[in-house]
Amino acid sequence: MAIARMAKVMIVSHRSQASDLLEALQAEGICQILNAEEAMVSKDLGEMDAGPQRPRDIEALLGRLGKSIEFVKSYAQAPKGLAAALAPRAVIDEQAYSKVVCDRGIVNLLDRCEQLEVLIEKTKGRIEGLRGTLETLLPWERFDTPVEEIGQLQRATCWAGLIPVQQFEQAVEKIAELGGAVQKVGSAGNRNACLIVSLNETAEDVQKILRSVEFEAANFEGMSGTVRELIAERREELERAQRQLAEQRADAAELAGSLLKLQILHDHYRNLLSREQTKDGAPATQCTVLLEGWVKIRNYGRLEKIVSRFQAASLARIELAQGEEVPVEIENKQVVRPFEVITRLYGMPHYLNIDPTAFLAPFFAVFFGMCLADAGYGLVMVVAVALLIRKIQGDKKLIAMLGLCGAATIVVGALTGGWFGDAIQQFVPALKPLRQKMMWFDPFEKPMHFFGIAVGLGYFQILTGLVIAFCHSIRQRDYASAVFNQLTWLVMLNSVVIFGASKVGFVPAHIGGIFGKVAIVPAAMILLFSERQGGWGGRLGMGFYNLFSSIFYLGDVLSYLRLMALGMVGAGLAMAINVIAGISLKIPYGIGILVMAVVLVGGHLFNLILAVLSAFVHTLRLQYVEFFPKFLVGGGRPFQPLSKEYKNIYIKTSEAQQ
Repeated sequence: MAIARMAKVMIVSHRSQASDLLEALQAEGICQILNAEEAMVSKDLGEMDAGPQRPRDIEALLGRLGKSIEFVKSYAQAPKGLAAALAPRAVIDEQAYSKVVCDRGIVNLLDRCEQLEVLIEKTKGRIEGLRGTLETLLPWERFDTPVEEIGQLQRATCWAGLIPVQQFEQAVEKIAELGGAVQKVGSAGNRNACLIVSLNETAEDVQKILRSVEFEAANFEGMSGTVRELIAERREELERAQRQLAEQRADAAELAGSLLKLQILHDHYRNLLSREQTKDGAPATQCTVLLEGWVKIRNYGRLEKIVSRFQAASLARIELAQGEEVPVEIENKQVVRPFEVITRLYGMPHYLNIDPTAFLAPFFAVFFGMCLADAGYGLVMVVAVALLIRKIQGDKKLIAMLGLCGAATIVVGALTGGWFGDAIQQFVPALKPLRQKMMWFDPFEKPMHFFGIAVGLGYFQILTGLVIAFCHSIRQRDYASAVFNQLTWLVMLNSVVIFGASKVGFVPAHIGGIFGKVAIVPAAMILLFSERQGGWGGRLGMGFYNLFSSIFYLGDVLSYLRLMALGMVGAGLAMAINVIAGISLKIPYGIGILVMAVVLVGGHLFNLILAVLSAFVHTLRLQYVEFFPKFLVGGGRPFQPLSKEYKNIYIKTSEAQQ
């Protein structure tokens, strides 16, 4: 329930053992290593010797692996369905992982993939070229003269090409006037394939006519024989190329059996590259590598054991430099840990501030439950989470948090009588007595109860934020802030509330009068001392502004009415679905039962998804906008230890951890 305490460390290793040491550190994942720009030792000792050269061979190998994976994946049968979406990475054990990594046939496998990819692309290009050639030749299929003889006339000039249909007659007439002739051979869409012949003396004028009618010359260069012979040859070549492509694709499908191996190697070399880049980026001398970084204090003993395994390496704690930023990691108990998702979405708190997770967790769950306010929907959420949480890979905090919110929804729904809207009253009247026993109030009969609970909880959360800030200021021995920035507001807000309650009869008038006078004291302190820097003119101006800002607290509290609004809107939509389902039941011939089932399942599923999204977004907003600003100072830099990361595979270890 706190921000983890960090220790600054310096690990000095001989170059010969630096890679092995980094591999051991990466396997444990407990130490963040700073690069030369971040490390203080670089600034203290000045320019140092350059580290090892950039690992271009590993980068090149990773590039080849990535391309090969994309190529092979297109021929592999990818798993489908919900299970594949939840667990997209292949699960293997450590023994299988080590076997693949130690296999020396990686180069041969990559060569086969690359060569086959080139061959397939080359064959595809040939097929496209042959199809294009056939498309060009088909209009000339009835032309019986060998194509090489077209340009062999001595006293005349011959052209072969395509003329648009709409300009064909015009071209024939004009060319005939010059003593030439046009012979139609075939057609290609909206163009006619023609032979044009004219005497050499008029050839230039004929060419002008052809240009004016958008004549497109046919290209038979490099061809010989009749067009029918050429078409037959190209078709035979096309069939051979297609058979060849099918064989190559079959080979690629066979190579798809090595996809998992390629993925394992890709993840392995990504981690290797990460280690080498860390070593390359660390400050270094001619013989040593200086690994400056951070470790959680509770993990310092584990780090000592790792470093002690290397004879040419040593570990020491070092002091923080002035103004140095400490990385932040939050740690919470298991029941609260799922709500770290909310904190991390917002951004890490400052190292000297407070981890808000434990404080927001109960509020978030209750507010989420109020936004849904339906025990039936909560049960569906809990069952869905129970089914999914064992199958999903990676971080399960979000799904676990939704499960806890679902449990809170069950409680809130039972207290407000929401079970798939009014499904009990509509379809299962026998359960009405049980519903009544569990129910505290019906929001549609007593909406002001819901109104008061939403506003009261909002006011309580805002006060909680001020109390947290007050306690933190006391711990930091910032007594001025504790008194003038938090305590004064706590006293004044509560005094004003009690005074207001006395005006509507909830509190005796004489008690309200006392607190009305009490509120003057913190108001004066806010005016005079909430701003404690600069001259008195500026201080009073800011004090007046801060005092006027008390009106914003009213806006903050009223913002929590969204809990009531969402809860009642969701319940209203659920009731409407039940009404439609009840009407559908009246359809005769047994069709009504089927329609009712579709309406109930589809309608409530739609309402549940919509309600969950709305509840999550609006509850999140209340934490970020109304609660966190009261005490949280963000901007912390996340703790990012050197660790192994796997994009394509999921390694199953004895501890069931990646």
